[in-house]
Amino acid sequence: MIIGTGIDLVDVARFERSVTRTPRLRERLFTPAEQQLRLRSLAARYAAKEALIKALGGSDGVYWTEIEIASEPSGRPHFVLSGSTAEVVLERGITALHLSLTHDAGLAAAYVIAERTDAT
Repeated sequence: MIIGTGIDLVDVARFERSVTRTPRLRERLFTPAEQQLRLRSLAARYAAKEALIKALGGSDGVYWTEIEIASEPSGRPHFVLSGSTAEVVLERGITALHLSLTHDAGLAAAYVIAERTDAT
């Protein structure tokens, strides 16, 4: 059963200007592993984190650096959650998070589906 959905769109050039103007944003918004990525990829991960918050129905107990977007060997993105953010997801009964990312034509987008898989 779907618990929530979220979508977010980021203007990559505007995001790059913000990070260039305020370099500490990298530390506040991204895990150490993510901080090494190109700005275009960070823009997509920022969109993913925003979309996750929307799918959860709010940001109470959710922290940016407790949300990491990693890639499977195939390139498929997935969430790696820790701390109170992972607890919030469990408390809301969410057993699966589905993530899709894209960036093209100066935009980065993310779509998240939060799901509870019921045992039959």
